[in-house]
Amino acid sequence: MPVPHAPVWFMRQAGRSLPEYRAVREGIPMLDSCRRPDLVAEITMQPVRRHGVDAAIFFSDIVVPVAAVGLEIDIVPGVGPVVAEPVRTHADLDRLPELTPDAIPDISESVRLLVAELGETPLIGFAGAPFTLASYLVEGGPSRNHVKTKALMHGDPDLWNALCARLAQISTAFLAVQVEAGASVVQLFDSWAGALSRADYERYVQPHSAQVLAAMGAFGVPRIHFGVGTGELLASMGAAGADVVGVDYRVALPDAIERLGDRYAVQGNIDPALLFAPWDALERETRRILDEGR
Repeated sequence: MPVPHAPVWFMRQAGRSLPEYRAVREGIPMLDSCRRPDLVAEITMQPVRRHGVDAAIFFSDIVVPVAAVGLEIDIVPGVGPVVAEPVRTHADLDRLPELTPDAIPDISESVRLLVAELGETPLIGFAGAPFTLASYLVEGGPSRNHVKTKALMHGDPDLWNALCARLAQISTAFLAVQVEAGASVVQLFDSWAGALSRADYERYVQPHSAQVLAAMGAFGVPRIHFGVGTGELLASMGAAGADVVGVDYRVALPDAIERLGDRYAVQGNIDPALLFAPWDALERETRRILDEGR
């Protein structure tokens, strides 16, 4: 469908780059910020007011729904999500119940506040994909190599599939609450999927992401699927049930389009490091990407 211009929004557009964000977050832990509707609405709106972006992205964190079901997890400044007791056995899985809407009334309220203020500007809801959430839960925190996660995946596929199925339910419920409250689009973040081979992704991960995306398809909202370093997985990520596939800066848009075919829209993909370059270099690269994506 033709549009007057390429719609623009940015990953982490609401965040530490904005002085108003740093001011409003001062002294407030990340997870607390994500559960206060007044703060969520304010932070989500900040880049819309400042930059006039074409979409707002719901301010939250991928571990919010996991914390909401009672798992002890914290977001440690300078580290990331840290799980007090990692999930590595069937007994551990019992500590991870299903997510129900009554556990996250604040999420519904946050979305309603935002939709009322945004008017015609769409709100993108989001959640973490089962693999990336599982990696945090199994590793106990961020990991460079995901060794424990991959060992569990291959060594105990029954437990792995049970864990990912539970996380798929949690992510689905989290997204459903956002859509029912008025989010126009959803994005499933699989931040660490690029650590996998295509064969492992298709065998151990794709079915669970597909479960989430299929459930979202029933709501009739566009579905974005994004991962980091996933150039070799783009077609598989699209086949999981996406309408739009996010492409990071490592893959040129023409190459991504060739791998995906004309079935999917693409999203991306300027290198964030260019934001530190002189303006003429940033403008030149931005225009090149826009030309390639036409």
